[in-house]
Amino acid sequence: MIPSGGLSLDHQRWIHPRYPFFLPVKVLSRVFRGKFIAGLKRTFRRGELNFPGSLKALAGEKAFAAFLRSLFRQDWVVYAKRPFGGPEHVLHYLARYTHRVAISNHRLVCVADGKVAFRWKDYAHGNKQRKMTLTAEEFLRRFMLHVLPRGFVRIRFSGFLANRRRKQLRPLCQRLLKCTPKESSQAAESSETKPPWLCPHCGGPMMVVEKLTAQQVSRRSAGRRDLVDSS
Repeated sequence: MIPSGGLSLDHQRWIHPRYPFFLPVKVLSRVFRGKFIAGLKRTFRRGELNFPGSLKALAGEKAFAAFLRSLFRQDWVVYAKRPFGGPEHVLHYLARYTHRVAISNHRLVCVADGKVAFRWKDYAHGNKQRKMTLTAEEFLRRFMLHVLPRGFVRIRFSGFLANRRRKQLRPLCQRLLKCTPKESSQAAESSETKPPWLCPHCGGPMMVVEKLTAQQVSRRSAGRRDLVDSS
């Protein structure tokens, strides 16, 4: 995630982008083509590509190199469009991967006999809750797919968001953009001053005097019934 714009070198103005998008689609298609073919070359050199059936002729080094040259003569189609839910939807989606683990504990149903059962949400069929059971080895394999390689981090800040300069440059950016975001501290103060419960009859604030367990409630209710004169 990068900002659409940045500070000038003298930190006196905010520079807006010339275009309403980050990268032109044609440039993106060429970059994707180059990286994809470079990945094919590395995989071929390591001997990790299989060529079954009619693709057997590509197993030779010269034939494979000729095949890659033909790929560069074609324009690759890369499709990019605005998200349906807007930028907030994209941020919410990415937050699942940047600020959460691969699976939370409450989704785990059972771990027994070398198998793991867990709940998952079927987005394709009305967000229905379903249960899946995997072997422990397969569950760990899928879990490790979410663990980054050594030296990689999920979130990397640079520029005016870098940790060393964020405290000074962030208020400057907000001033130049003439935006005054609501501080989280103000929201916290308002939530603390507002009473959590209101009386349904008079509308006044209600205070917690004592918390009772279910057994204590049943005992006190029984004691009140004993005091009632039924004659």
